[in-house]
Amino acid sequence: MVQNITHYTDLLVWQKAVDLAEIIFRITESFPKSQTYILVSQMQRAATSVSSNIAEGRNRHSIKEFIYHLNVARGSIAELETQTVIAERVKLLNAEQKNAVFVITDEISKMIYGLIRSLRKKTNGFEEETMEWLKPVPETCS
Repeated sequence: MVQNITHYTDLLVWQKAVDLAEIIFRITESFPKSQTYILVSQMQRAATSVSSNIAEGRNRHSIKEFIYHLNVARGSIAELETQTVIAERVKLLNAEQKNAVFVITDEISKMIYGLIRSLRKKTNGFEEETMEWLKPVPETCS
């Protein structure tokens, strides 16, 4: 059964990206105050950027812009992974924590890639098409 996607919050990839941001906020709570404006801030911004770009792209109503924002979200994942490696190297995270983040980021990256492929197939590679078929059906007044 195909799920009816009427809002970006219906996208499983967006939901997982929000979970990722929550995990990063919890992990970075234990970082020393000296890192508040360095790794903490960068990791939290990168993590929130993933779900934010998925949402923004979905609401642009053009395949080209949606794919662009999905690729920006993938870039934010790469940033977060890099910052996670740095945090482990400077002993702010242990290997288990780093690996847990990488499992989630890998899953989200694969989901984003799959969504991009699906969007390209729906438009036969022509990304200029609008996403009329993705717009929510207007509610009728009773």
